[in-house]
Amino acid sequence: MSDYYDAFEMSPVPAPGPDAVPPEPFHGIYGMPAFVTIPTSDFAASVDFWTRGLGFFELFSIPGALVHLRRWAFQDVLLVSAPSVPEQPPAMSFSFACVLGQVDSVVEACRAVRPDSVDGPRDTPWNTRDVAVTTPENARIVFTAAKPFDPASQAARNLAAVGITPPDLGRGDSRGDNAEHA
Repeated sequence: MSDYYDAFEMSPVPAPGPDAVPPEPFHGIYGMPAFVTIPTSDFAASVDFWTRGLGFFELFSIPGALVHLRRWAFQDVLLVSAPSVPEQPPAMSFSFACVLGQVDSVVEACRAVRPDSVDGPRDTPWNTRDVAVTTPENARIVFTAAKPFDPASQAARNLAAVGITPPDLGRGDSRGDNAEHA
């Protein structure tokens, strides 16, 4: 047995494929397992870019202090008030999942709001298509979409080389090796 097991049922991210449908924006309240906090000196410009360009919505706000943005479940961003923002984007980035059918629309929407905000899209050795976006706060955000898995591809060989192989889709147990972990 591998140390890895199929736990996709925990995720709002749909199975990769050309017809993958993104989940609806998630309006529920939950304990956030992870989120990103981004300082902004211009809430209006930031909220405009994140909503029109990146497809987030405003879950709630505390005027002058915080705006909580969300997209899918577990894709939370807290914009917080700051006197200034960095002049350059940092080397680090924060990634959000999307589906392949959304990549081009994210690129178009971001360019419509801020023409020089987009880098990519690019295909990665780990089987995703990524687009990097620089927000008004100079945050580096990556939207990443899994590409359909081709077992004969170089990406499949790259993943197998690190011990990640596709589940045996012929099994009757859809949980795979997850049964002992559930």
